Amino acid sequence: MGQNAARSFLSQGTPLEKLGAVCASERKINTASGRILQGSRSITPLLVIPSRSREDRQLAHFMKEPGYENQHTPLSYRGARRLVWIVFLLIVAWFVLRSLQPVILLFALVFLLAMVLNPIVVWLQKHHVPRTASVIFLVLALLAITATVIVFAIPPIARQGQELVHNAPKMWQGIRSRIESVAQNYPAVREALPRTDEVAGKVGAAAGTVGNILIRSTIGLVGGAVSIVFAVLLLVFVLANPRPIVAAYLALAPDRYREQAHRTLARLMRQMTAWARGVAINGVITGVSIGVLLWLIGVQPALMFGVFAFLGEFLPNIGAFLVCIPILLVALSLGATKFWLALGAILLVYQIELNVLVPGVLGKEMRLHPVNILFFTFATATMFGLLGVVLAVPAAALVQIVVDEFYLQPRNPDYTALDREADALVKGKNRA
Repeated sequence: MGQNAARSFLSQGTPLEKLGAVCASERKINTASGRILQGSRSITPLLVIPSRSREDRQLAHFMKEPGYENQHTPLSYRGARRLVWIVFLLIVAWFVLRSLQPVILLFALVFLLAMVLNPIVVWLQKHHVPRTASVIFLVLALLAITATVIVFAIPPIARQGQELVHNAPKMWQGIRSRIESVAQNYPAVREALPRTDEVAGKVGAAAGTVGNILIRSTIGLVGGAVSIVFAVLLLVFVLANPRPIVAAYLALAPDRYREQAHRTLARLMRQMTAWARGVAINGVITGVSIGVLLWLIGVQPALMFGVFAFLGEFLPNIGAFLVCIPILLVALSLGATKFWLALGAILLVYQIELNVLVPGVLGKEMRLHPVNILFFTFATATMFGLLGVVLAVPAAALVQIVVDEFYLQPRNPDYTALDREADALVKGKNRA
């Protein structure tokens, strides 16, 4: 049989074992690769067993692994049992969370604060300040700032808040009269507006509810002053030696997910640092700007609204809308001119923040959809009270990072094609 006949014979059939006899003069076939080599003159029948390709061997080895499951096969008993266990563990985790809400909230806030303050401690270490001394200095500085705010800022804010609640019926009367003047030709609209006495009762009840929430969320967290002391000590211990905690977190992750766990924590730390930096810088600038502009316009309480603007930075994208509502209602009660001036001031400040401060301070770290922020805002407020709102953005960022690292990146989806498909669905187009 000639050289071409031998190659034609080897090319036929499956990549599994072949059986054939090839006779050649002055040539023999290398059974490992199928190449024709110079060799003996004897005519020898050879058993040709072509080897599998490297890809075939890897696929066969992977399919023999215990964890391999074909995604196209129906749900197996093993898969169903695993799903039942996951649901059971989630239910148990939910009951544990419900029973330990105050403790979980306290630890979550402390770990979040430690994550934000760690870059400052690292910076001090680079400037030859021992880590323990850096942590003590930083905690004392935070306590001093907190005490200053409580002594000098809380009393005027509380006084303005009481004045706002006291003048709420009068303000609503002004708002009602202006709405009625606009809707003179619509009697149904005038009848739908609540009466002034009804508003007074609702405002009083709401003020009491808000006060109870504040007291329960701040003072009654786990035990008042004891909780504050415990939180300070916990913050010191976490910041002074965070390495064992991080090592334990990485050790809990299986070996095949160690890299994803590492990237998840690294991304969360970067995003929380950027978020805290945005709250600190953008919040101060936005709060002072809105407070000063409202004071110049004559919309009071300007100081309280400035504080609202600062707190609104804890919720990117939606905080501005929540801040605008009480400001514009109070301005509307003072007249149409005050309303338009207040609206112009708000638009000016937030346009500067959106186009100048946010790109410069936050950069591209925080990419959270407003729907996600709203969901986690209501979820954390329902679970942990008013202080839980502080955890809304960290919780949304954590869930987004975990889904991206453990589910989306291994699948490597084509986002361009997905965007086109989503756009077609939104526009009501059928797939071609």
